[in-house]
Amino acid sequence: MLAAVRDAMIAAARKQFRTSEELVAEFEEGGIQIYALKRVVEQVADPVNELTVEQARRYDPAAQVGSVIRVRRSTEHLGRISAQTARQVILQKVREAEREIVYQEYAGRVGELVNCTVKRVEGPDLIVDLGKTEARLPKKEQSKLDSYSVGDRIRCVIKSVEKTGKTPGVIVSRAAPELVMRLFEQEVPEIYDNTVVIKACAREAGERTKIAVQSRDRDVDGVGACVGMKGMRVQSIIRELRGEKIDIIEYSDDPVVFVTHALSPAKISRVTILDPDEKHMEVIVEDSQLSLAIGKKGQNVRLAAKLMGWRIDIKSEEEKRREAESAAAGLVVPGAPVSVLIDQGLGEDVVERLLEAGVETVEQLGAMTPEQLQAIEGISLDTVQAIQIAVNNYYAQYEEALAAEDFSSVVEAGPSEAGADVAGEPVLEAPESASHAPGETSAEQARRTGLSDSDDSGTAVEQDLLG
Repeated sequence: MLAAVRDAMIAAARKQFRTSEELVAEFEEGGIQIYALKRVVEQVADPVNELTVEQARRYDPAAQVGSVIRVRRSTEHLGRISAQTARQVILQKVREAEREIVYQEYAGRVGELVNCTVKRVEGPDLIVDLGKTEARLPKKEQSKLDSYSVGDRIRCVIKSVEKTGKTPGVIVSRAAPELVMRLFEQEVPEIYDNTVVIKACAREAGERTKIAVQSRDRDVDGVGACVGMKGMRVQSIIRELRGEKIDIIEYSDDPVVFVTHALSPAKISRVTILDPDEKHMEVIVEDSQLSLAIGKKGQNVRLAAKLMGWRIDIKSEEEKRREAESAAAGLVVPGAPVSVLIDQGLGEDVVERLLEAGVETVEQLGAMTPEQLQAIEGISLDTVQAIQIAVNNYYAQYEEALAAEDFSSVVEAGPSEAGADVAGEPVLEAPESASHAPGETSAEQARRTGLSDSDDSGTAVEQDLLG
């Protein structure tokens, strides 16, 4: 307060005297005195702040070069305007001191759960009473399910403490994920004593929350501890959040296992890690599970991605099959010359005759009928059959590449990644049922996946996939 009064007097004197002198205020008997500080120099370069030795000795006979002389300024002429200036400075200093006290009190309590009372409404924001100070609950930090009036008691978390800015002071929140975490810590003793640890939490306030927990004791079920007997623990939190849905998920260090839990209640067919450094994965689900995995307006997958910190691409089996077919079709270079058929056993003389007849690409050759081929000079019926075999072999190599790619993606997922129910139990599905396309026969499906009844190695892999 004394420092605020000094600063106020200096500001009033500077405005009254219209000077840029270096002023100081001192408390003396009878009031406050204002002094101007002057430096003693041999030759004056700044008349406002400097004096010669002769001038300085008028105020202090012992003044020497380098001394600082205090020249008293009269305060008798400070009138109403100066008093108003001093008053404003004092009020400003007091407010700054209050903000500093609030900042020091609450800066280390960010994320803490506090009980407060709604004090007043300022537009869309609420002003709540924390006891020692007031806090602001902005509109964006309120849940859409909440509705309060003056005098209501609410529980919030301290979001931030602003020292300066448009709205300095304490900012509290009802929409932050930390609110759900603090409520679980209060309701679940296992979380309070660190037997069960909250690993991550993702929330869309007023709609849905996903929280991942992990138990440090093998005899304690982390999800069961949070749910409580007959759901009593989680129901009390849901009531506090006005009916917001809460998904409690078992955490896993393996991202493949974790995503099968995070996307519950949808069942996952297989998961592929596309880029572990960029944390990008692809999740394949059955066609009937696609809408459930994505959720309403993408909410389920959005919360799962936020919970894991990964980028998740969800595709159905049908969509993945079409992508694989289009990728395989892209392997066949459009306009491939007929000379590539020499590698498939077609004679060079036959290729020369085809070129002379204007047949330059494999696509043109494949579109021709046997009668059109026999019309070419030097092409017999046996040669036509050889051409058909060569063309079929050329396209077959890309179909084999497609089948190998599809089969490798099935093997990559593995039985442990095939999916999980809500409690985290693995759901194993046979490749035959997971990959059937509409109207596809067993033989076609076996050829596409690379597993045939006559192939012993393929059968062994199939048995291994089935556990």
